[in-house]
Amino acid sequence: MFENETELDLLPRRLLRERAPALIAEACAWAVGLSDQPHQHRRHGRVVASGETLGARAAAELPLGGEEDRPLALGESRPGSFRDALSALTPDGRVYAERLEEQVLDPFVLETCVLAGEHARREQPGAWAELVDDVGESLDDVAAVVRAAEWAVPLQAEAEQLVLAALGDVPLLEVENEGLPLSLVRAAEAAARGAVPPPEPATGPPDLAGARFLAQAALAGTGLTLPVPPHEADTLLQRLLAEGLEPEEIEGLLPELPVDPVTAARVRAGLARGAGQAG
Repeated sequence: MFENETELDLLPRRLLRERAPALIAEACAWAVGLSDQPHQHRRHGRVVASGETLGARAAAELPLGGEEDRPLALGESRPGSFRDALSALTPDGRVYAERLEEQVLDPFVLETCVLAGEHARREQPGAWAELVDDVGESLDDVAAVVRAAEWAVPLQAEAEQLVLAALGDVPLLEVENEGLPLSLVRAAEAAARGAVPPPEPATGPPDLAGARFLAQAALAGTGLTLPVPPHEADTLLQRLLAEGLEPEEIEGLLPELPVDPVTAARVRAGLARGAGQAG
């Protein structure tokens, strides 16, 4: 415990630990299909396919990732293990640990922080009001408050360690098998979301009419799932910016776009990061 941590500061961490089984289940579901991916290695500085799949090498207990590419946070890994698979190269030269972070860990941590914020607003109204005053956000915009308070920052590494402690040394094929039932549920949910037509855009201020048209064009041409799930938030933001929308226009349109609440929070976080870098 840090010396100056308050009960409110500890709430998201405590909730993350309580939700650890759900986090681990999501990581298992994410791993389904990983064994079918082509194994990549470096040859003369280039990333090339070896002709094998990750699953074939994992079954033979052969290394999936190279020492030079393994993130320090992963530590040493047993060949063919889930930890080893996370250090394997993707075709674009990244490692699968980065995809796990973007597609599972980041959304889960943000969702946990929002849940913790809703609990704090309900059970500790005085402490919540003080935090809101400190960060200068709206009392009822929980996602904006926890983002401004940077609740997710210290939880990122802890979420990764929870997953690695539970799954790191487990063979990749066993992790996939464990995650198959939830993976099927997630696929069904995505199909159901895609079958629901996006809501009619709400009537907004006249100056957003052009921006609204561009946003609709961006959504129509992206192939994103609707409503847009949290792990596709960065792609959504990139497409909106590529269409020429200004950050303040994206902020104004978010309430009427077909996106999950956590997705909207992630888009706002991306806008905030962009503003900080510009400054």
